[in-house]
Amino acid sequence: MDSSPRVIIFPFPAQGHVNSMLKLAQLLSLSNVQVTFLVTVDTHDRLLNHTDVISRFGSGFHLQPLPHGISMDVMNTRDGLSILYDSLNKIAKPFLREFIAYSPVTTCLITDGILSMAADVAQEINLPIIYFRTASASSFWSYFCMPDLIQVGELPLKENAKDLTLTKVKGMEDFLRGRDLPSFCQASDLTSPDFRIVMTETRQTPRARGLILNTFEDLEGPILSQIRTVCPNVYTIGPVHAHLKAKLGTKSTSSNSLWQEDESCMSWLDTQPPKSVIYVSFGSVAGLTKEELLEFWYGIVNSEQKFLWVMRPDLIIGQERKDEIPVELEQGTKARGYMADWVPQEKVLAHRAIGGFLTHSGWNSTLESIVEGVPMICWPRFADQQVNSRFVGEVWKMGLDIKDTCDRDIIAKSIRDLMEKRNGEFSQRTEHMANLAKKAVNEGGSSYINLDRLIQDIRSITPPHKQT
Repeated sequence: MDSSPRVIIFPFPAQGHVNSMLKLAQLLSLSNVQVTFLVTVDTHDRLLNHTDVISRFGSGFHLQPLPHGISMDVMNTRDGLSILYDSLNKIAKPFLREFIAYSPVTTCLITDGILSMAADVAQEINLPIIYFRTASASSFWSYFCMPDLIQVGELPLKENAKDLTLTKVKGMEDFLRGRDLPSFCQASDLTSPDFRIVMTETRQTPRARGLILNTFEDLEGPILSQIRTVCPNVYTIGPVHAHLKAKLGTKSTSSNSLWQEDESCMSWLDTQPPKSVIYVSFGSVAGLTKEELLEFWYGIVNSEQKFLWVMRPDLIIGQERKDEIPVELEQGTKARGYMADWVPQEKVLAHRAIGGFLTHSGWNSTLESIVEGVPMICWPRFADQQVNSRFVGEVWKMGLDIKDTCDRDIIAKSIRDLMEKRNGEFSQRTEHMANLAKKAVNEGGSSYINLDRLIQDIRSITPPHKQT
């Protein structure tokens, strides 16, 4: 009989969450932990269509679709998050209860830290649970401190208070401003379901027996010290993509993309001089208005730098992409640019031609940029992105934070500063942190030790007896 531990991994159904939790699944599989990975039907089909997810894992991995009816189509709508939560509660929660009951004995459940419904199920049947928060430690901690901000009246944000420094997020009192909080905290009232969900879900973290974070001690050490005051058992195992590369001994890891990747951009990059191209991507969810798109386009073209731009088919909110494009933008793009629907981002950032990254500051993108020593221009939209961009610009000083501006002149100047004028200072800092990231995930490093501790802890769990 196989005595290897069996874990169920349940990510929140969005690209960034699925990506990093699949990488964790692969790290566990390499240590002979059997993994069942729960995804929506849509995510299941996309992974099978666009990745090698089945052939890459051994026989101890199972990609399990949840029942029909959980849709990601609502994520860009006003109440999208709460609609999605309702459907997860109605469909995924009862399914999980039944699935565990009829599966071989499960050692523990590793669930996304914003899915407390899974923790409810685990507690009912006395199944050990470990949380994985896929965002930065710093954004997690800012969410955790929301009730303290409300208590002292710093939330909801008062009119014209976006530039005031907040005093109740310990460890960030010197630099975190109102405008650096997640977008849903910046409303004049705090009744939005999105705000309530993220705050209440985050506050439930201490009920888990441990918290996995995709970060490393040298990057977020001061904030991790704060988190350990409420969640003592923290496993920092990141950057998980670099950790996986180190374990596999490869230059790049397999893609977990839910979209078809266009590899042709790599041949174009091969023809460009070292560090001459700025890579532009706003991630998998964020959308731009037509006006914002044009400001960015003019800014990028006017900077006179080479650029590779990910132009998702659904990037423009409420508009067909094929609208009339001003002739000077067409000409500027032909002369210096390359556009693609979706690209293999890890490979792109690792390419010698990339000298900067204009990003939405999602955590996976930020870590991928740090690991490759690529300075950033940050234009965040929601969730953890505002906090991440503040750390990039103000704390780590690995780039520029241009949040809350969308002006072609500022964009053009920022690109020129990043790629030319201030490139030396930014590159020096990002390369230093890249070395620390690589050290963390290799033998003897903090993330290497923490992953080993996580695996030993999973092995030491005595699974609960099956209820008949």
